[in-house]
Amino acid sequence: SGLQTQGGQTVKLEFVTVERPSPGVAVVAFDRGDGLNAMSMQLARELTVTAHSLYDDFETHAIVLIGRGKGFCAGRDLRDSEIRDRTSAGMLRWRLCQAWERLEQFTIAAVERFAVGGGLAFALATDWRVMGKGAHFRAPEVALGLSMSWGSIPRLVNLVGPARAKQVLLMANDPITSDQALAWGLAQEIAPDGEVEATAIRWAAKVAQMPPVPARMTKKTINAYANALSDLAVHMDTDEVILTETTADHSEAVSAYLERRSPTFRGT
Repeated sequence: SGLQTQGGQTVKLEFVTVERPSPGVAVVAFDRGDGLNAMSMQLARELTVTAHSLYDDFETHAIVLIGRGKGFCAGRDLRDSEIRDRTSAGMLRWRLCQAWERLEQFTIAAVERFAVGGGLAFALATDWRVMGKGAHFRAPEVALGLSMSWGSIPRLVNLVGPARAKQVLLMANDPITSDQALAWGLAQEIAPDGEVEATAIRWAAKVAQMPPVPARMTKKTINAYANALSDLAVHMDTDEVILTETTADHSEAVSAYLERRSPTFRGT
């Protein structure tokens, strides 16, 4: 598939498609074909380009993000060779979430089965999240010897408060069920499994019926207030993830994950 960027160029995409189920509504679907939708650098670039292509789209008022396949997104692809370029990979992940957060249209993540790590971070960059009853969130970064990046910590704190944010990030192997997510404010609605996309589209259709100018202004004002200090933490976000990616504990965590064994951490 292909799309027009702000510069007028047509970009062909391998993993991302844009669909128009009803007036004013766009569905951005991504599918790596691996059943997990692991966030490779190519997928991150395609999703960022897609967001940029929607900035000047004044006919679209609400956007649904859906990970097709077996789940929303299993987080960053630990097997992706591009991730070894730590600086560029870290900045690209941050820009991906920033691009989606700064869209003026309302955005809704439709989460089936799981949104893990970077998948959770990506979902946090949207305005609302609709989850399947059997779906869960999880942030395994600390358990993998990493800090949480993607610019997601301020977003998480805004949604659930500092104590819950610490619980989500430090209890890194504990899934957050859909019921917990709804109670904590991470999700706005729980839908039956298999009906999440349709439910999210109904939400989007309701927003698309609102007068677009005050709707966009309301979103921008709320985000400006909620995120007033968020950009101050971005340099720490990038520095911390680059630092933790160089530690022996991170290497041990990744090796243990790939070898399906328990890691041994030494604080180095």
